[in-house]
This record gives sequence, structure tokens and C-alpha cells, in this order.
Amino acid sequence: MKQVKIVSGEYTFTGTLLTEDAPKTCEVFEKMLPIKSKFIHVRWSGEGIWIPYGDTRTDLDYENHTSHPAKGEMLLYPGGISEMEIIMSYGRCMFSSQHGQLSGNHFLTITDGLDKLEEFGKKVLWEGGQDIKMTLV
Repeated sequence: MKQVKIVSGEYTFTGTLLTEDAPKTCEVFEKMLPIKSKFIHVRWSGEGIWIPYGDTRTDLDYENHTSHPAKGEMLLYPGGISEMEIIMSYGRCMFSSQHGQLSGNHFLTITDGLDKLEEFGKKVLWEGGQDIKMTLV
């Protein structure tokens, strides 16, 4: 199983790529690595943080998609009615945009550091965007 490390300041999370459930999405994501960006707090979805990608498109279709990611699940929304994005739930989350409910491809689940994820999500909420780096382990 392939692992991804996400680092932001004092926080480190490790997640497993779901290569069997979302192989095309994992392939696209791996090509995006390393990712150096900011997690910002979601506007419509509840307890989640995201990286917006605007008009970027990857030609992905839906696979292993959901509107209700559980804590620690990451989705890649390939774009369409809203912009392309990566979103990670740190609590109660219903993936949405200003246009309504969305569905994104669940491609990664946090397996290490989950106990600090809510704390990190609230830091993003109250202190603003946080620099992050994602790499394969």
C-alpha cells in the first residue's frame, strides 16, 4: 500500500492511497506530488479543509465517490459545476459548493495522526490557511 505524508508545522499525518478503490484518481494525485500549498477552511461543507485548483481539469470521472467523507478521508473533486479541489474532512462534513451538494472521489484515508486532525482543522478555521507539503513516503 502506498503512503502519503502530509506535514504542516508541528502536525504530521500519514494516509493510505486507495489504489484499488480509486486507481485513476490515485494516479492523477501521484502525478501532482509533491504538493506544496495551503489548506484553507471550507466555506460550505462543514468541518473540512481544502486546496482549490480553480479551472484545472484532469479528465477524471467519478470513482469511489461520496458526498459525506468521514473524518480523515480525502476527496478529489475533478471539477464540473464547481472548481477542481482536494478536500479533507476533520469532522462532520457534507461536501458542497455554492451550487449545492457535490460528490468527490475518495482516494486517501488518514491512518496516522488522526487524533490530531480535529485540532489541526480548528487551527485552519481560527488562524487561517496553513502551509502544507504532501509527499509519497
